[in-house]
Amino acid sequence: MYYAIISEDLPESLRLRKEARPAHLERLEALKSDGRLLVAGPHPAIDSPDPGEAGFSGSLVIAEFESLEQAQQWANDDPYVEAGVYQSVTVKPFKAVLP
Repeated sequence: MYYAIISEDLPESLRLRKEARPAHLERLEALKSDGRLLVAGPHPAIDSPDPGEAGFSGSLVIAEFESLEQAQQWANDDPYVEAGVYQSVTVKPFKAVLP
């Protein structure tokens, strides 16, 4: 089943994001290689595809896991969590309907 991992950044998290980004992307690439990643990306803090120094307000990952507990554990192990980027992380079941 798919699960949505919805993360909200702490204010002024851009520097921490940049430092932890390679390890964060490596984990996402592993999900992608396993055919389990539906979509992933950050939420720009401003209405722009390249927010520059405004940074990001959070992230969304929708991926397939065997259970909610496994999805939560994957989210807990995110390098962005370890680096202190996120102020909150919510994991919910997700049902893909369209397209």
